[in-house]
Amino acid sequence: MRSGHLLGHLRGHRLGRRFGWLWGAYGTSALGTWLAFGAFPLIAIRVLHAGPAEVAALSSVSSAVGAAVAVPLGPWVEFRRKRPVLVAMDLVRFVALLTVPAAFAFGALTFLQLLLVSIVVAAADITFRAASGAYLKTLLPSEDLLVANARFESTTWTTTIIGPPLGGAAIGLLGPVATVVADAVSYLLSALGIRATGGQEPRPERREAARMRAGDLLDGWRYILADATLRPLFFNTALFNGLVMATQPLLAVLMLGRLGFTPWQYGLAFAAPSIGGLLGSRLARPLVTRFGQHLVLVVTGALRALWPIGLAFLGAGTGGLLLVMGVELGLIFCCGVFNPVYTTYRLQRTASDRVTRTLSAWAVTTKASTALLTAVWGVLGGLLGPRTAIGLAGVLLLATPLLLPRRATALPSGPRPATSRA
Repeated sequence: MRSGHLLGHLRGHRLGRRFGWLWGAYGTSALGTWLAFGAFPLIAIRVLHAGPAEVAALSSVSSAVGAAVAVPLGPWVEFRRKRPVLVAMDLVRFVALLTVPAAFAFGALTFLQLLLVSIVVAAADITFRAASGAYLKTLLPSEDLLVANARFESTTWTTTIIGPPLGGAAIGLLGPVATVVADAVSYLLSALGIRATGGQEPRPERREAARMRAGDLLDGWRYILADATLRPLFFNTALFNGLVMATQPLLAVLMLGRLGFTPWQYGLAFAAPSIGGLLGSRLARPLVTRFGQHLVLVVTGALRALWPIGLAFLGAGTGGLLLVMGVELGLIFCCGVFNPVYTTYRLQRTASDRVTRTLSAWAVTTKASTALLTAVWGVLGGLLGPRTAIGLAGVLLLATPLLLPRRATALPSGPRPATSRA
């Protein structure tokens, strides 16, 4: 019976028309995002003649401030229907991004506008992700969540492979502002797709006190830290993602500067290994069916931490290029398995009336920790050199498996009571 159920999932498990629209909307916006990958820094450099400090601030400051802006949105969204929120966040990003080509056309584009648009998009992105997790949990039964998340993961890596090369060609032909237009349109199409899912979404039950208090802003973090399973996973993913992302600018400096790799080689080194993400996401469901969710979560979570330290031994030439591709292939393959399993595990562990606040707190922490660690590693790269700083991050990543959940626990069967306060 179990093997037959597995074969059903492997042979194109059908999740229904409503999920199909949601999946299509996700793929459209993901492709638009990757088409415009790097567009804002290019606009800042080529159009506004911004310096290195301004370009760095465009990424780190916008992520940190966007995360802060998103903090009160999680509790606010929790007690509202999620589909209208998803549509609204897509439209907010559509309008915000369109202001960039409009200002450019009139010769009024400024760095401050780029920064403000980045902040708005970052806040809307966090809110969208939190609401989409809650919406997915109402759309599908628990046993189908892993299949759905694996499809999202495979779509992510597919758009990662094809998006940047197409975006690079578009930037070369039409300029970086054109890819911003494409990104904006993708959010409009995403909003239309989500709107087309239709169906009746149940209205979440409101709390006794309708007015949101200042303490409610921390509900997501309280819930995570009170759960013995979510708490270590929360710290693991925040630290792992932050350290991996913090080394990316240093790796670019090392490869494009001291080691003399060309831009196309640098792009190939990270685009080609994304095939590992496709393979990993396809294997996630069969592995969980055979070995169990918790074991796959822990093993792949530990294995993904072993790869990045290899980048400290990067050299020049073909050998160096193959080393980067090999390390990234192993890392991305492990992440391709881990990500849908971890996303599903987190959704299943979270009570239905806490999903949006929990996912919002999770995303805010990840964004903020990534911005902080990127800034810290920028300083370390200047003091110690990029290679040493990359190696240090790799050593710290080896300790992150200690923060993975040590044992499987029973899943909650329904909403949990609100945490009492003094």
